[in-house]
Amino acid sequence: MNHYETVFILTPVLSDAQMKEAVEKFKAVLAENNATVVNEENWGLRKLAYPIQHKSTGFYTLIEFDAEPNVVKKLEIAFRRDEKVIRFLIFRMDKHAAEYAAKRRSLKGAKQAEGNKEVEVKEVETKED
Repeated sequence: MNHYETVFILTPVLSDAQMKEAVEKFKAVLAENNATVVNEENWGLRKLAYPIQHKSTGFYTLIEFDAEPNVVKKLEIAFRRDEKVIRFLIFRMDKHAAEYAAKRRSLKGAKQAEGNKEVEVKEVETKED
C-alpha cells in the first residue's frame, strides 16, 4: 500500500450540507476500494489564485489515505464525473513527505489539546468567581 494525499476544490455555491455530502461521497469511494483514510482536513472557503469557471473562491478539502495504486484511478474518475469539483490533485507521498505529514498532524493535535485545556481553565476560573 502506498500513502497518498488529495486536495480538491469544490464550487463555492454549495451549502455546508452539500459540501459535506460531496466529501463523504469521495470518502465512500475510498472505503469501497479498501483504502484507509488517515487524515481529513476541511480548509473551508478560500480565495483562488486565479478564476476557475468564473469563480474566485472554493471549498478546499485535504484527504490523506493509504491505498493500492488502482484506487487512485477510481477516485480520479469520481472527481471528473462530479460537477461540484472545480480542481483536484492526487499524489503519492514518499517517505519524507509522509513523515512530515505525520509530524504536522501531531503538532496540530497538540495545539488543539492545548486550546481545549485553555478553555477548561477559563471555565473553571469563571465558576470560581
